[in-house]
Amino acid sequence: MSNELAAFLQAAPPAPPIIVKIIQPEAKSDLEGLSDVLLGSLGLTGVITLGALLLGALMACVMFWLRSRSA
Repeated sequence: MSNELAAFLQAAPPAPPIIVKIIQPEAKSDLEGLSDVLLGSLGLTGVITLGALLLGALMACVMFWLRSRSA
């Protein structure tokens, strides 16, 4: 029984090492990163502005139509 206990308590053989290869991304200059941010923000601003203009035109049409019906 002591042999079984000794075999049970022995450490498991070590696992093989895990090797991780880290690949560096392409180096971008600071100006390229800045231009990406500026173009993205201008795109978002353009979408918001276009939406506001379309909503304003829609509201103007609705108000004009309602006023023409009441006259």
